[in-house]
Amino acid sequence: MTFLPGSGVRITSMALVTEKAGRVLLVDTSTGQVTPVAGAPAVAEGGQGGLGDVVADPDFAGNQRIWLSWVELGEGGFGAVVGRGRLVLGNAPHLEGLAIVWRQDKTSGTGHFGHRLAFASDGSLFVSSGERQKFDPAQDPKTNLGKIIRIAPGGTPEIWSMGHRNPLGLAFDASGRLWEIEMGPMGGDELNLIKHNANYGYPRVSNGTHYDGRDIPDHAPGDGFEPPKLWWNPSISPASLMIYSGSLFPQWQGDAFVGALSGQALIRVHLNGEEAKKADQWDMGERIREVEQGPDGAIWVLEDGPKGRLLKLTPQTH
Repeated sequence: MTFLPGSGVRITSMALVTEKAGRVLLVDTSTGQVTPVAGAPAVAEGGQGGLGDVVADPDFAGNQRIWLSWVELGEGGFGAVVGRGRLVLGNAPHLEGLAIVWRQDKTSGTGHFGHRLAFASDGSLFVSSGERQKFDPAQDPKTNLGKIIRIAPGGTPEIWSMGHRNPLGLAFDASGRLWEIEMGPMGGDELNLIKHNANYGYPRVSNGTHYDGRDIPDHAPGDGFEPPKLWWNPSISPASLMIYSGSLFPQWQGDAFVGALSGQALIRVHLNGEEAKKADQWDMGERIREVEQGPDGAIWVLEDGPKGRLLKLTPQTH
């Protein structure tokens, strides 16, 4: 989900929510009213594939542009794509001129697409690309699988970092550092600080093990790979990442929030410059697919599942 920016100092209560099967929903978070948005792309839904992330353009107030990621089926198999279009609001909200600007290399299978989106302050778009459960492509510079991709404002993509498994969250902190949360192998989920041209090691190194029991060498000093800032064993299955900048929870400004699927938790990570430390972990009793900051500083979480709810978290009042 993403909140739509207002113009000037106006705060908007409108958010866009995507559903895996392909629906885009306009949600008025002040009333709970939900309106389907016409013109959503046709998606290849199955396995982990379907409609993915949604973000508003940095100049949304001027161009009404939004960016979406989804999975398509084409020659060579399945692959994620990123597209942009104009969101027309009113009585019949719809998307106009949706055009694809980036494609993930296609292969067989329906897992580990990644396809999370985050804008940098210079207007470039960063895209996470999973290794599609194929392992070795994450270390192959000739493919965009298992990579973080930067798309320049002019539309040119480049590989920014490599050695990733299934990156399911991207977020910039206030100093412009890019953080990534990654679903690793068994016992190897990671929080990484993304550096240009760095190699994060998968599948050659990981603090987890393969699901079939095969060992993976742990990260070690001098191995040539960038180690995670934090890792989780047992796994939490991280599915989203948000770095908080609001005023409702001033004690948490600058901290990261992670939604966990198998962990069924909302997790807070204290960030201090380039260092990270585990802090709170709240049992939510449901798989948490997304965590987002609202315009007023509230924290919003989306549950994952047929009866998944959108929840607003605010400070307790006494």
